Amino acid sequence: MKLLRVFALLIAASLSAGPVLAVQPDEILKDPALEARAREISRVLRCPVCQGENIDDSNAAVSRDLRLLVRERLIAGDTDSQVIDYVTDRYGEYVLFEPEKSGANLLLWYLGPGALILALIGGFFYVRSRRNASEGPAAPALSEDEQKRLNELMGE
Repeated sequence: MKLLRVFALLIAASLSAGPVLAVQPDEILKDPALEARAREISRVLRCPVCQGENIDDSNAAVSRDLRLLVRERLIAGDTDSQVIDYVTDRYGEYVLFEPEKSGANLLLWYLGPGALILALIGGFFYVRSRRNASEGPAAPALSEDEQKRLNELMGE
């Protein structure tokens, strides 16, 4: 029982620890404004190794190189967009969390919502056709002679 409590405490402690940034103290710029810009840029750049983390959260060596590169470019006087363009030219568009909406990427941006709209339209017509099929075909109206004969058979 005591071992279970210790195990539960270890799990709770590990879950309560928030994300730890991989930025090393020697990477941080002395100018707070430049450091804030570097952090903003780092949020939009994906680690090429980890794929799901930005370069500030990743411990991969290539992320450290990218963090240093971003800070170098900022010290050199580049704007935020120039830094992002430089990194994109060097590593490809894959390092961006949100690729640009141009060229072949347009297909990726609009294919998902387009497929959803088509599925909803198809589902609507499918449900509508099933509802009509379940009601069955309408009975044809009886002629006057047929109605008299039916009334006789029913005893009316």
